[in-house]
Amino acid sequence: MHDVGLRSNGKATASVRSMPRLSLVAAMVAAALLCLAAPAGAKVRRGPAGLAFYRPPAPLPAGPHGTAIWARRVTGDPALSAAARNELVLYRSVGATGRAVVVSGTVAVPKGRPPKGGWPVVTWGHGTTGIADACAPSRDSASNPAHGLIAYINPLLNSFLKRGYAVVRTDYEGLGTPGDHPFLVGRSEGRDMLDIVRAARRLEPSLGRRVVVAGHSQGGQAALFAASLAKSWTPELQVRGTLAFAPVSHLSEQVPLVRAIKDPSPLTAFAVMIARGIDIADPAVKVPSLLSDVAAARYPQVGQRCLEQLRAPDSFGNLAPADLFRSDADLGPIAAALDRDDDAENLTIRTPVRIEQGTADTTVFPAFTDQLAQALAKRGTAVVERKYQGVDHGGIVVSAAADARSWLRTHLPAR
Repeated sequence: MHDVGLRSNGKATASVRSMPRLSLVAAMVAAALLCLAAPAGAKVRRGPAGLAFYRPPAPLPAGPHGTAIWARRVTGDPALSAAARNELVLYRSVGATGRAVVVSGTVAVPKGRPPKGGWPVVTWGHGTTGIADACAPSRDSASNPAHGLIAYINPLLNSFLKRGYAVVRTDYEGLGTPGDHPFLVGRSEGRDMLDIVRAARRLEPSLGRRVVVAGHSQGGQAALFAASLAKSWTPELQVRGTLAFAPVSHLSEQVPLVRAIKDPSPLTAFAVMIARGIDIADPAVKVPSLLSDVAAARYPQVGQRCLEQLRAPDSFGNLAPADLFRSDADLGPIAAALDRDDDAENLTIRTPVRIEQGTADTTVFPAFTDQLAQALAKRGTAVVERKYQGVDHGGIVVSAAADARSWLRTHLPAR
């Protein structure tokens, strides 16, 4: 994100000539980390208006992951009303296949004066909206087909801002920007959530290094992956904990359920998006060859429609999960890919985790969330799971809001 050298903010850090070789190397490493830890003084380039913003310059500007490419003010539905200002940012990250990618997202700065050390940051992972570019939260509008799947979280995020937390929100790889979105591929999502904090700190020097990663559903899974990656991926950030609302987990264990559900179900749209995520991250699985004829004919819609549209009768809404794959298809490679790339219960997280789960959730099953909490605890994570009786998948962000804010205040004081 920042140039590496032996100077920070214009001040010489040491006399190079007087250092032994090992001391010089140590100084260079320390200087590099210092540069990453502190926002640079150089301004971030202003990005173009409209959808041109999401298309990066060619060639892609050089820099480490988390480098801000350009930014501009954003208003309307993608903006949070409680913020002093909202910015749209395009930044570098590393995609599911290990290549450099550009990712978009938004940065919301609280009103007032930042505390010593800068505003604490909540990096938010959004729930499932779809795979098509139009489904990116930073492209939201009242007419957006994913509007209801985006705007529902705004009251919670505005409440964070009012309490003195900056809020940064990644769109995730391939949502809005060139390339495909590797849906539920955890390493990609986690990198995106961390790298937007780096980019935001370059854009807004008032943001500090203290961070909580948080998210709902897909975003809850993304937050857990971000927490597991943070120490090695963004060592300059001080991640204080993870707040996960109904996080997706145990997908590999649910593969047999696909064969068992014989009636049309909203879960079919999720299943085909998960299959597409595997297809993007690991083409060797050859997902298209496993699809039934009817599913294969509709498969291109996954990259063209948002989630609610995929649930329509002319899409996957009238297709049972059991009819998604050929009857003779071996789903073992899909389960293996999910266990490797998507299942949060396999993670090791050394910072505190709080999980909020509704007992009436029929999208993320409470039994799997219980197993997730138990698996994390066995690996040494300080995890707390709170259940909310009669609360469904969407309602958890409302029912658990007060408890979430209390936990946030304890683990990441704003003042």
